[in-house]
Amino acid sequence: MNLTLHVWRQAGPSEAGRLVTYDAPDVSPEMSFLEMLDVVNERLIERGQEPIAFDHDCREGICGSCSLVINGVPHGPRRGTATCQLHMRTFSDGDHIWIEPFRARAFPIVRDLIVDRSAFDRIIQTGGFIGVSTGSAPDANAIPIPKAVADRSMDAAACIGCGACVAACPNASAMLFTAAKISHLGLLPQGRPERTKRALAMVQRMDLEHFGGCTNYGECHTACPKEIPLETIALLNRDYLKASLVSRD
Repeated sequence: MNLTLHVWRQAGPSEAGRLVTYDAPDVSPEMSFLEMLDVVNERLIERGQEPIAFDHDCREGICGSCSLVINGVPHGPRRGTATCQLHMRTFSDGDHIWIEPFRARAFPIVRDLIVDRSAFDRIIQTGGFIGVSTGSAPDANAIPIPKAVADRSMDAAACIGCGACVAACPNASAMLFTAAKISHLGLLPQGRPERTKRALAMVQRMDLEHFGGCTNYGECHTACPKEIPLETIALLNRDYLKASLVSRD
């Protein structure tokens, strides 16, 4: 496959960025998208040019580092797929591919395709944990949990914190991410004592980080590589409303 890449290049946060065109000849359809970028970078280095900076780590769809917008879609055209899991057979010979970083006020560009997503870390630090000492690990069956509830919690816990929901949302909202972190704890007995307190603290932190408000467009679910269900946002809204009422007493 011979491809033409249009890649966002930006030397630093305060520098002006622009799209730069690169030829990508002899790309194997079996390469992952990141492997293709590796090959492009090797060729750039051989020519004495600056390689394209992009985030990556596990390359198994687990860590959420591979935050790229490909042809206008976070993580590319395949649903339920992170960039590192996207293979070049998805594209056709002669295609032009536009590659940009996630765009959001809360995700400032660091360099080229790398953005600072530490706002997510600060939301987690505000309340995305259980604050009681549980001692050693209890027996798995010590606390009976209905399967339907456990499944909903696990669906929410699948969130890898990649930020695709923010990049896809017209408002750059982090509601799906925040809702997933709140729901996977709040649905289980161990997380219920702090359920409303957690919702209030994490939503307030989300607002402080300059994420937009949720207006139920649904693009977040569509772009999410783990397809976190939209119902987690409904659970968050319920917990946040309850917490707001309690805090006024």
